[in-house]
Amino acid sequence: MDPSEIDWENINSQLPYEHSEEAHAQRREIWNSMNVNGNKYLSLAEVDKGIIDVLGLEEVFDSKRAVNEAFHFTKSSSPGESKYGDDYLEFREFRLFMQTLRATFEFYQAFSVVDTEGDHRISKEEFCNEDLRPTIEKWTGEEIEDMEAEFAAIDENEGGQILFKEFCNWAFSKNFDIEDDIDSQDEGEDE
Repeated sequence: MDPSEIDWENINSQLPYEHSEEAHAQRREIWNSMNVNGNKYLSLAEVDKGIIDVLGLEEVFDSKRAVNEAFHFTKSSSPGESKYGDDYLEFREFRLFMQTLRATFEFYQAFSVVDTEGDHRISKEEFCNEDLRPTIEKWTGEEIEDMEAEFAAIDENEGGQILFKEFCNWAFSKNFDIEDDIDSQDEGEDE
C-alpha cells in the first residue's frame, strides 16, 4: 500500500500516546478492551488481536513486522522490572508501545518502498538505487554522502541485507519522516 493512501488521521486518533489526561483515559479504555481476560498484562497475541478487533486498524494489523518490532522495542526499552516477564506488556508500558507502534508502522511503509523485491529485506542494490536516494534523504532530512557506507552502517549483523529491525534502529536514530503521513502534532496545528 502506498503511504499516501493510508488514513493517517485515523491511525493517529487510534494510537493515543500523548501525555494528557484525555489520552491516558483513551489508553485505559483501549487496554481494558484488549485485556479480555482481565489480568494485568497483554501478550503479543492479545495486542495483535486488539489492533484489528478493538482499534480496527487493518493496515497496522497487516504490518506484522511493525507490530512485533514495537512490542519487543517497548519491552527492551521499558524502565524498571517487568512483573510478568518479557513476553507481556503492562499498562505502564502501553503509552510507549502506542508511540513506538505509530513510528514502526511509518518505518514499515518506508521499508516497503525501498524493498522493491518484496522479500522483506533490503539489498545494497535496492538501498543504493540513485532513483531512491532523494526519497531516503528527504525521509532523514539530511544529505547522505556515501550510500554504500550508510548501507554498511545500517546492516548491523553484516549479513549483506538490511532487515526491518536494523532499518528501525537506523530510522529511530534519524529525524525520520516519510512525509506522506500526518504526524499527530500536525493535527493540533490546525485547531
